[in-house]
Amino acid sequence: MTETVPDRISCDPRSPFFDQAALERGVGIRFKGAQRRDVEEYCLSEGWIRVALGKKTDRHGRPLTIKLSGPVEAWFERPAAGAGEEAAEA
Repeated sequence: MTETVPDRISCDPRSPFFDQAALERGVGIRFKGAQRRDVEEYCLSEGWIRVALGKKTDRHGRPLTIKLSGPVEAWFERPAAGAGEEAAEA
C-alpha cells in the first residue's frame, strides 16, 4: 500500500469509492482548518466532504448526508502494515 491518500473515499461499502484497506489504516480529515471525525465521504481534487445530517435516515435506513465545499486535507493516521518491519530491516 502506498503512503499517498486516495483522492476520494467513501465509508459506504456499496460505493465504488469504498477502500477497506485505507479505512483500516484510518484517514484523518481537516476541513476548513478544523479536524473532522464525522465525514462519510470526501474528494480532495473537487474540494468537498459529505457528512451525516443529524440522526435523519432515508427510507432504506441509511443516513442522510449533506455536501460541504471547501479546502480538504487528508492523511493516514497509522502506517501501512509491514511498513515498520521494512524500516527496522533497513
